[in-house]
Order: sequence, then structure tokens, then C-alpha cells
Amino acid sequence: MENQDPTENKNSKMKTWFKRVGIGGLIFFTVKGIAWLFVFYFGAEFLQDCAGK
Repeated sequence: MENQDPTENKNSKMKTWFKRVGIGGLIFFTVKGIAWLFVFYFGAEFLQDCAGK
């Protein structure tokens, strides 16, 4: 039997996941994350404007 390093096993799982998701998934999740940052930023700004009036 081959002695496998746990970090090597983790890296292979990550590589497999990235191959499955592909570049389209990477772009999708990046844009989705940036969109949520805008939602939180402008949402907080909107709530501050409402509370200040």
C-alpha cells in the first residue's frame, strides 16, 4: 500500500473540484461575490440615509 500525505489528498480533491467547475464557474462566483459586496455596501448606505432623516 502507498502511504499518502493528507495535504496531497486535499490538493487532489481541490484540483478535481476546479476541473469540474471550470473557468465559467470561477467567473460566476467572482461576479457573484462582487455583486454581494455592492449589495451590502449600498444597502448599509441606504439604511444610514433612512435613519438620518
